Amino acid sequence: MDLKILYDTIPPWDWPKDAARMFQEILDNHCADLSDRLLAAEMAGDLVVFNDALAKTLFLIVGNKDEPIELRARAASSFGPALEHVDLYEFDDPDDIVLSEELVREVQASLKKFYYDAGFPKEVRRRILEAAVRAPLDWHSAAVRAAFNSGDETWQCTAVFCMQYIQGFDQQILEALESENPDICYEALLAAGRWELAKAWPTIARLAADPDIDKTMLLAVIDAAANICIPESITFLKKFLSSNDDDIVDAAHEALEMLER
Repeated sequence: MDLKILYDTIPPWDWPKDAARMFQEILDNHCADLSDRLLAAEMAGDLVVFNDALAKTLFLIVGNKDEPIELRARAASSFGPALEHVDLYEFDDPDDIVLSEELVREVQASLKKFYYDAGFPKEVRRRILEAAVRAPLDWHSAAVRAAFNSGDETWQCTAVFCMQYIQGFDQQILEALESENPDICYEALLAAGRWELAKAWPTIARLAADPDIDKTMLLAVIDAAANICIPESITFLKKFLSSNDDDIVDAAHEALEMLER
């Protein structure tokens, strides 16, 4: 089956039984189109197919300086869902194991080594950090703080993304909400909602009042408002029920249902 068709038309839980093998073959094939290898790397990160064999292949790509930087970065990102799953469920239930414990420890140690290797491209190191923090370890806080204080907006965007998974950055999240960089502001909204930062409310209300706000940003505003859950939240969210955009209306309904539980 054509990989693009599979990606566009079939949900992961309905992928064919040999999907993992197909992704593996494409990733291993250095003569395959880069677009196919990029797509295979992304799809390989889905928990439906992720396993030790795919993890080892992705891991080799991340560390291979002869591979395209974009592919190495995509391969690094694909570790994120599995690491987060391991962090949540550990290894107690055999039915919930997506990676062996031994391989998880090996991957985590190597990702740290790769991250601190100055010879690795910036984009690869960014994606390594974004994936690694989804199962927080001791070294992550210092790395995130350094990225945020770097003065480089791309690193700052990565840092604020990581703040969704690591506690102790409330002040930095509030600062990032005021950023003129929409990518940084967006990640800060997600982080503010994740940690229920009531102090973020004035900025959230201000962003929502902007008539030119981007739809993606507005959806993040709605999500943050539901998670922060202060007395003003319900009245605030009800305003979006009259939107002409079905996605906005649906998001507001879901947010209100969350608050009523």
